[in-house]
Amino acid sequence: MQKKSMIKPHYKSALSMAVVATLLASCSSTPTPQKSPERKPIQVVQATPQQPIIVTKPTKEPAAATTTTATTTPDKMVYGSFNQWRDDFIRRATASGVNGTILNNLMATASLNERVIELDRSQAEFSKMPWEYVESAASSNRISQGKNKLAENLSTLASAESLYGTPKEITTAIWGMESSFGAGMGSMNLVNALSSLAYDGRRRSFAENQLIAMVRMIERGDVSASQLQGSWAGGMGHTQFIPSTWLSEGVDGDNDGRKNPWQRSDALTSTASYLANAGWVRGLAPFYEVRLPAGFDYSLLGKKQSLDAWKNLGLLAAGEPFAGEAQAELWLPAGANGPALLLTKNFEVIRVYNNSSSYALGVALLAKRIAGGDNLLKSWPRHEQPLSRTQVQNLQRNLTAQGYDTQGVDGVAGSNTRKAFARWQADNGQIPDGFISQRTAGNLAW
Repeated sequence: MQKKSMIKPHYKSALSMAVVATLLASCSSTPTPQKSPERKPIQVVQATPQQPIIVTKPTKEPAAATTTTATTTPDKMVYGSFNQWRDDFIRRATASGVNGTILNNLMATASLNERVIELDRSQAEFSKMPWEYVESAASSNRISQGKNKLAENLSTLASAESLYGTPKEITTAIWGMESSFGAGMGSMNLVNALSSLAYDGRRRSFAENQLIAMVRMIERGDVSASQLQGSWAGGMGHTQFIPSTWLSEGVDGDNDGRKNPWQRSDALTSTASYLANAGWVRGLAPFYEVRLPAGFDYSLLGKKQSLDAWKNLGLLAAGEPFAGEAQAELWLPAGANGPALLLTKNFEVIRVYNNSSSYALGVALLAKRIAGGDNLLKSWPRHEQPLSRTQVQNLQRNLTAQGYDTQGVDGVAGSNTRKAFARWQADNGQIPDGFISQRTAGNLAW
């Protein structure tokens, strides 16, 4: 999992200023939806950068739930050299109870990787439009590969579905999105990558947390130090868990006594379990494509109500039928001229893996196609062009100045900016769908 979220990366989540060390050990509508046993959803675990609609660096960090403080150095402390940080980190971590022998062996050859810092700080000037991301995620080649990989690993995937309720196609789709079905698990030295992030300081708590988690993984016998290769942001193995999340969510899928993210059965079973723990609902599709009635009230966008309530408002199924009391939110990923989707609880669950709506749609659509389902029926408005990052910043300033508060100026057209823009649209004779493009928002972006 790598941007965003993880994510979903996606990618996102904030950790406490102190470094966390002691970690937790170790698509169908006819059936009545049955919720898997649920506990409090865990924050995104994605670590390998993904491309959400807004292409920023979506590194995903885990929540700090049920962990204890290992170090007390503030994130903003400046070290004179990489070695100075390393020595101080080892001192602080071992003083808090981390296994000093394993930690010293792990850090003995750690070195600074400047490329990791560059990747962490990079930000694309232009965004992707949603169809660019989704069509790449659910490409014909990936669909074909997904069908083959599902067949090859049917026993593991079907067993995980039976046990946890997460559809085997969803688990397969995440596998494809995260590592191209194991072909791209990352070859970067994770100790060097995370040490570089920690030394840089911007994400020190997160990075030190992951280094300590890797010590725990070695200590409990899951992996060896020689296996610690992955993405620059900490993603490991077939489905790119970060170390701290693997400690709490990893499952021994092949019953060999170890939980190893580079072992296919362990990774796939853990992914299914993780989504179930986040609240996956059996028998409920992540989304339902719909057609809106004439005169639809666009102020209902973003509001949740039951599938039956949406049907009573005149929404018609464009493909898979929908009905029932399950809550759903209407989303127009490309505005009024593109597909209209009712998003369910399971769409939100996918975003727990990577906190990007584009990622979740990509996973859900890929899974649907692997299962033999149809593509989206409504065509995308391909004539629309995105704003640049600088233009989005100008848009945010102009909207806020006119009384439509975007809650900050960051150059990312997130939900607050889209909601503010929708309010401006409603007051200025446009369909208030919140869709930001050169055509709809260009006049406010200068």
